[in-house]
Amino acid sequence: MQIIGILGFVVALLLSVMIHEFGHYLTAKRFGMKVSEFFLGFGTRIWSTKRGETEFGLKAIPAGGYCKIEGMTPGDAMPEGEESRAFYTAKSSHKLIVLGAGSFLHFVIGYILLFVLFAGVGTNQLLPTINEVVKGSAAQSTGILAGDEVIAINGKPVENWYKDVQIIRNSNGAPLTLLIERGGEQVTITASAKLETIDGTERFVLGIINDVGIKRSGLLPLTALNASRPCPSAGLSEQRV
Repeated sequence: MQIIGILGFVVALLLSVMIHEFGHYLTAKRFGMKVSEFFLGFGTRIWSTKRGETEFGLKAIPAGGYCKIEGMTPGDAMPEGEESRAFYTAKSSHKLIVLGAGSFLHFVIGYILLFVLFAGVGTNQLLPTINEVVKGSAAQSTGILAGDEVIAINGKPVENWYKDVQIIRNSNGAPLTLLIERGGEQVTITASAKLETIDGTERFVLGIINDVGIKRSGLLPLTALNASRPCPSAGLSEQRV
């Protein structure tokens, strides 16, 4: 496992470097600068191939990489007839774009990865599915069952249980209309939360324990549930979460 972790780190490092340097490469080429080398790694050349005027390849030490743009300083020699393609002769705006392009691509990739995480993979969240009903609670007395899914509270669709459960907490014991999905059918149940003291704090609770699972945000639907755990917002002690 340790070897796999090391290999994973190396691959992630090289991928990050490649993206960073590719930003420099693309913008330098766009502005007509001469890019002679694009390598991952340092040290002895392991493999390379030439595409146009640029040599692409791998080197022995996987600790970074580079994109070689010719003419970075006035002292750098340029091939005859290509002096105008030197980096230092470019407009200041073009030089700033080339220098910042690598970091900009990192931000773009970061946002893409976050989108994939939230919309594709999902994050661990409280779910409106009830895992357990506390004995003697308001929920039990009104017929709420384990496995029920709360899809609306007082007519408000449940989108984020962590936030929507505040309706229960702020009910002050008034009757709550819960729209529940049970076995493919929708059931309406009216329940009143009871005032209980939890960890020295009084709050209105129904006495339900919710599932915790992976939920995708945005465009994609809910995934399979993870192992359940007590939900403090549903009325149990936060120490039990």
